[in-house]
Amino acid sequence: MKDKNRPPLIYENVPIVDAASDGNAVGKINDLVIFVPYGAPGDVVDIKIFKKHKSFKFGNIIKFHEESPSRIAPLCEHYTLCGGCKWQHLDYQAQLSFKQKQVEDALTRIGKVKFDKINDIIPSGKTEFYRNKLEFTFSDFRWMPEGEFSSGEQRNLNGLGFHLPNMFDRIVDVNKCFLQPDPSNDIRNAVRQYALDNNIDFYNVKRHSGFLRNLVIRQSNCGGLMVVLVVNEYVDEILFSLLDFIAYNFKSITSLMYIVNTKFNDDYSDLHPVCYKGDDHLIEEMDGLKFVVGPKSFYQTNHEQALNLYKVARDFAALTGNEIVYDLYTGTGTIANFVASKSKKVVGIEYVDQAVINAIENSKINNITNTVFYAGDMAKIFTDTFIAGNGSPDVVITDPPRAGMHVDVINRILTHKPKRVVYVSCNPSTQARDINLMSDVYNVEKIQPVDMFPHTQHVENVVLMVLKS
Repeated sequence: MKDKNRPPLIYENVPIVDAASDGNAVGKINDLVIFVPYGAPGDVVDIKIFKKHKSFKFGNIIKFHEESPSRIAPLCEHYTLCGGCKWQHLDYQAQLSFKQKQVEDALTRIGKVKFDKINDIIPSGKTEFYRNKLEFTFSDFRWMPEGEFSSGEQRNLNGLGFHLPNMFDRIVDVNKCFLQPDPSNDIRNAVRQYALDNNIDFYNVKRHSGFLRNLVIRQSNCGGLMVVLVVNEYVDEILFSLLDFIAYNFKSITSLMYIVNTKFNDDYSDLHPVCYKGDDHLIEEMDGLKFVVGPKSFYQTNHEQALNLYKVARDFAALTGNEIVYDLYTGTGTIANFVASKSKKVVGIEYVDQAVINAIENSKINNITNTVFYAGDMAKIFTDTFIAGNGSPDVVITDPPRAGMHVDVINRILTHKPKRVVYVSCNPSTQARDINLMSDVYNVEKIQPVDMFPHTQHVENVVLMVLKS
């Protein structure tokens, strides 16, 4: 049993020596490793421990003795609360350096990969307002800063913003977010104020009550603006009044939609979006191609870096026009259609039915006739019989979710031995794990990190694997 009277464990003058892949910083005293949020390599700090493991500890910085030369002033008032941009306190060059190192460490330690070099990470042209999609959550139990909580005044607890890290029932009420361009902040703040003024109930996740659940804002590089309101029940008078308010005050909206979600979770991928005004989709343009993006479609959230990412994947594939290409985890077929002009045939596989519908449509609107798309569980679809029917792949491009590829998918690739495998990943650790499983058959030839998400610890990485002779 813990002794509540025991004084907290504090380590003094701890040097911060590295940045971890989860966004924490790494402090070290002799052989003891301490993970702390919001530290910067080069800091020297005092740390108060709040969690212990046998080989490492977790703590919070309580005092600075020296500040890192890489440390800068965070730009967002919600920094440290919403948890979305943990590296705001690091200058951008330092962020890029640590992301590059994250890729190197994963491939070396987990993947056991031997390589001559890793290409320098491709930086994002924009470090602020670079996202084209944000999803906000309504809550009747927002997080209150300590000073507000202790003031004793009656406070409105309704909020619209992002989940507090590790607290599913608390929302950080967001005033200004630096991730998405205008009018994103204006729309969110106006919707919140309208709901407060008209006594519309915000959602309570524990009681599964309250009308307003989520607000999704998407923008396209063609000038389209989509707003999706997710509600807990269908009450037409309240719903339509709010939607009319949004449409009247934000004339730039080209697609206004709503979704009724009565489930106990926020996933609406299996629900039907209703178009209230305007179009039921946006159009994105990339490298001369057009892509239909619906309210449930996956599309890379950083326009400019998505183009750079896909160019790298296409270049690594080294297509001549004679290859059968398999695009695994194809999403809305962006990569498949992107490489189609340099391929004999492209076969795309994706789990989400609606994404496949969008992928087929994207081929049609671009007059691409050498693509085919299939929906379903990757491990169940990508079989020997399936490959026999569609042709053996010369090149595989794979862009799996953070969990990486299913072992059955990896084994299928190893069985059919395409000449090249281009692995696009948002998680260098699982990418390295999968590459290690393929290392007896493939050599790693090229590695290209891409920064899609400035001010976060996340990094995309593209690896070219070539069949051993």
